[in-house]
Amino acid sequence: MSFKTVNIITLGCSKNLVDSEHLMTQFAANGFEVLHDDNDFADIIIVNTCGFILDAKEESISMIMDYVNAKENGDIKKLYVMGCLSARYREDLEKEIPEVDRFFGKFDFDEIIKELGIQKRKDLLFDRHLTTPSHYAYLKISEGCDRTCAFCAIPQFTGKHKSVPMEDLLVEAELLARKGVKELLLIAQELTYYGIDLYQERKLPELIERLSKVNGIEWIRLHYAYPTNFPLELLDVIKNNPKVCNYLDMPLQHISSNVLKKMRRNISENQTRDLVARIRKELPELALRTTMLVGHPGETEEDFEMLLDFIKEVKFDRLGVFPYSHEDDTHGFRRHADDIPQEVKEARAEKVMEVQQLISELVAEKKVGTVQKVLLDRVEGEYYIGRTEFDSPDVDGEVLLKSENDLKIGQFYQVRITSSDMFDLYGELIN
Repeated sequence: MSFKTVNIITLGCSKNLVDSEHLMTQFAANGFEVLHDDNDFADIIIVNTCGFILDAKEESISMIMDYVNAKENGDIKKLYVMGCLSARYREDLEKEIPEVDRFFGKFDFDEIIKELGIQKRKDLLFDRHLTTPSHYAYLKISEGCDRTCAFCAIPQFTGKHKSVPMEDLLVEAELLARKGVKELLLIAQELTYYGIDLYQERKLPELIERLSKVNGIEWIRLHYAYPTNFPLELLDVIKNNPKVCNYLDMPLQHISSNVLKKMRRNISENQTRDLVARIRKELPELALRTTMLVGHPGETEEDFEMLLDFIKEVKFDRLGVFPYSHEDDTHGFRRHADDIPQEVKEARAEKVMEVQQLISELVAEKKVGTVQKVLLDRVEGEYYIGRTEFDSPDVDGEVLLKSENDLKIGQFYQVRITSSDMFDLYGELIN
């Protein structure tokens, strides 16, 4: 195949981004010019799709159709689709959008490489063409999920939980560190299950300890820890290892036992409260991020008010919310009617964010006057923009500072916080 420019469009979560980065390395090693999310067209477009909820599916379809039009106009030569949506609805998509040259599943990396007529470089299996700033990278420690949440279709197209061998992750982390990566963001559908399939026990604490010994890695951040049977020893790892950020992303989804039971979360209101209280007691400085789901079948007004009260009481440092999406191939789809109108779901989600915005403003105000270690991500206009250990890229707040000195992106600086707004902090460099 003589085409030499590949543009990969990544939609959805950071796990998809890691997949794209691995593929990009293979293409680049075979002489392709590799682009990512580039506005310019290329010989070959690969759309790495998301199929989690309705909005994500619609975005993926819209993106595919944009490139179908580009192909018909002669702007691109080949169009391929991979990822979650393609894995979930492959046969339907092949019938509905025949203009796509080929659809692949989520894990058909070898087939994609074969389709493009290139040789798989086994010596580059752990290497990645970073699309993030060079000082941080996502590290996917597992795929799939053994949980059976009623609202979630992800296990249907990712399969059972499958941990990446620890030695492979250490090799990948070392390669990333040699590229200049200072912050590893550990990601998985269910972080705390790491190791159960390979080692017959949870190995996340050991993995973190070993990763923290990789030369050059200064921050390790934890995303997507399931609350049910949460391994409390992980709190000791966060407390005692200075390289582990005071940050934990734990999607709770709800607080009402009624809703949690319908969601099949296998945890009660009291258990959830006890866990949050334990985390706050053990790690009072920790930034606790969570996600809530509103409008699930059977959620009453009383349930929703209970959720609002819980959010006001706990004052999560970071919080996101999704309106329920009635997804086929899920337990909820088969067992429950989608009995809450869309406008009610959206109104509840907006109310949650109104409450959280006030909390976020108070959380930010408490940082004023403190000195924070800040990792600089970029420059925008007159500001250097970075993050504290309490903030993850793209989803959390940032620190904005001006300096007459030439500061280096990807370096850590001590910054005194001078003011705040609803989402961000403003500071001055401490010389």
